[in-house]
Amino acid sequence: MSDPAWDLFQSLHAVMQAGSFSGAARARGLTQPTLGRHIEALEQNLGGPLFIRSPRGLTPTDLAQSLKPHLEEMAAAAASALRDASSVSDAKGGVVRLAASDIMGAEVLPQILAGFAEAHPDIQIELVLSNKTEDLSRRDADIAVRMVRPTQGSLVARKVGTTTVGFYATPEYIARRGMPASLEELETGHMLIGFDRNRPTIESLEQIDIGREITRDIFNFRTDNDAAQIAAVRAGLGIGAIQHALGRRYGLTPVLSNAFGFELEIWVAMPETLKGSRRMRLMFDHLVEGLTRFSQEDRKR
Repeated sequence: MSDPAWDLFQSLHAVMQAGSFSGAARARGLTQPTLGRHIEALEQNLGGPLFIRSPRGLTPTDLAQSLKPHLEEMAAAAASALRDASSVSDAKGGVVRLAASDIMGAEVLPQILAGFAEAHPDIQIELVLSNKTEDLSRRDADIAVRMVRPTQGSLVARKVGTTTVGFYATPEYIARRGMPASLEELETGHMLIGFDRNRPTIESLEQIDIGREITRDIFNFRTDNDAAQIAAVRAGLGIGAIQHALGRRYGLTPVLSNAFGFELEIWVAMPETLKGSRRMRLMFDHLVEGLTRFSQEDRKR
């Protein structure tokens, strides 16, 4: 068996992400026949099929699934190399790739990054949102904003403060349905907004005591997208858990503030190997400053 070229693995990764040859070809800037030849060449080299083709589309085989984590590592390394190369060619510019949770990335960071972009228009920003903790050692991202203490080694990490989560609803919802007087009344007499299939981190849920285990069945409106939960609360659909600073920003009404609430730490982290990069230091320091202000605002209750 000869060693397949990286170009072929890039095509496989693109198909795994897009779910189709046509989508992968567009993503890679190739024709569909060319991409198809890449997959055929890989299958010949690896000695087995990579996809099962049916009228419903492509289904990755076990062989393809076994390659997925390696493909993701290779793609992350290639993207990291391109970011580093861009900074070498332009000493004042380059790319910074940030990782953050859905809420921090959608609700908090845009205002902070607007100031950075204004001050440093030569630096390009990439933002990846996921509640999954990105592996900075693999360079999935250059800098991460995390809601738990980083545990990976060889990181520069700074705790910038905490944010406290409590129940909120719109004033209109409270006027229509009334203010619950207890957690039991909240659960039985109101539209409660929360998670669906992806249970939040155990560390967060262990801080909460509502007299019973927190499972999906206590919620009347369920979604695993945290930004959608906030949107539902702001639309007056029901009561949901929101960071205090965001609750105030959107004019929401606190619910059972003396009976419910839990804190999340806010950390900014990056690999030690990036300390010498101008753009990384600028972004790291800017995030620390901006998120420190956000944490201070959160405490004004």
